[in-house]
Amino acid sequence: MIPFLDLKNINQQYREQLIEVCTRVIDSGWYIGGRELEKFEQNFATFCGTQYAIGVANGLDALILTLRAWKELGKLQDGDEVIVPSNTYIASILAISANQLKPVLVEPDSNTFNLDPKKIEAAITDKTKVILPVHLYGQLAAMPEIMDIAKKYDLLVLEDSAQSHAAEIQGKKAGNWGDASGFSFYPGKNLGALGDAGAITTNDTELANMLKALRNYGSHEKYKNLVQGVNSRLDEMQAAMLDIKLKFLDAETQHRRKIANLYLTGINNPFIALPLNNIKAEEYKQHVWHLFVIRTEHRGALQAYLLENGIQTLIHYPIPPHKQQAYKEWNDLSYPISEQIHTEVMSLPIGPTLSLQDAEHVIRLCNNFKV
Repeated sequence: MIPFLDLKNINQQYREQLIEVCTRVIDSGWYIGGRELEKFEQNFATFCGTQYAIGVANGLDALILTLRAWKELGKLQDGDEVIVPSNTYIASILAISANQLKPVLVEPDSNTFNLDPKKIEAAITDKTKVILPVHLYGQLAAMPEIMDIAKKYDLLVLEDSAQSHAAEIQGKKAGNWGDASGFSFYPGKNLGALGDAGAITTNDTELANMLKALRNYGSHEKYKNLVQGVNSRLDEMQAAMLDIKLKFLDAETQHRRKIANLYLTGINNPFIALPLNNIKAEEYKQHVWHLFVIRTEHRGALQAYLLENGIQTLIHYPIPPHKQQAYKEWNDLSYPISEQIHTEVMSLPIGPTLSLQDAEHVIRLCNNFKV
């Protein structure tokens, strides 16, 4: 069986170093808010090119707390609108709802799966305050165009970078385009912890200070609570392990790109639509291939065929947010591009430990698939 993603094998590569830092944390007697967190925050901020990285408990909290911080700073208020892609994972939208803000769903570009800048302006009203682009599947959204729109209308930009660690356009990485960015370090991410973890990047000192308080019960100083915060802290153990894995992220990303290139050049089945490979040479780094997502009208049959032949695939994601029971008030709305994407997409195995030989085997099976 070729697994979709072999997390055990991925972490096995760095087992001794992970054990070493875990032992160091255990022996330190300090497990929350210490040197390991500070070190990782500094290193991850440097990696992203930002002034600050603020560790939090998970990627959803990263988005929720950023919007919450803007409310505390007077930049947002209940009922303000946030533009968000209609085909994203539901977490992007949950963060908006959790802050009593209004999600405004906008269709993606069907070629990139990302928010279509051409459709953003039509969705802007006098209540619009934030654009929340999602760098879905590892490809940066059209950030130069989105930032131009944000500047024109004086809007905040919150990047959802949960799937795009190390992606960049024009030398600027994910997490350094908007006013702030939320990252997830869920174990399956390109930079994955061994548990839940997340971070927020920003160049805004005022925002960073508010976020540091909000993640820690609203406390800027011990036992003094200026705002009503939460407990959302990146612990020392996860920070230490993430700092080890960060050193290998660039090399792992290069391997993902090798696998993606094999798929893009090798799969030629007319029943399978590949991700549009229209990235110019100078923008090669804008995609880090967190997922390699194909489209097919015969998804059920193809997935069953691959599984029968020992290939595990997944679907990201089977149900669009506006069709979820959690947002039943949207169930009658129509977003045809998103709906088609969600019925056709399927993710092939890709990861830093997938061998080129196994990738070639996946290609052969995909090309032999018949309807």
